[in-house]
Amino acid sequence: MDATQVITHGQQGLTMLLMVAAPLLLTVLVVGLVVSIFQAATQINEATLSFVPKVVAAVAVMAIAGPWMLTTLVEYLQRVLQSIPQAVG
Repeated sequence: MDATQVITHGQQGLTMLLMVAAPLLLTVLVVGLVVSIFQAATQINEATLSFVPKVVAAVAVMAIAGPWMLTTLVEYLQRVLQSIPQAVG
């Protein structure tokens, strides 16, 4: 295995990480922004007001996009594991 193959596998891994994590992170970011705007407008500074909606949104995204995330990760792992013989030999 040479350096270009290592870099290629690293890039593919990082791309997969971003692709799988993006729906969850973007949803929590948007919910946090909306809650922060609401808190600024109403001057309510309650810690649970920002935490609970983010957790609920994260659970909803995991329920909706979880099967796709798992399938994508399993397919990537299968490709990586099947490429080991070509990398070694």
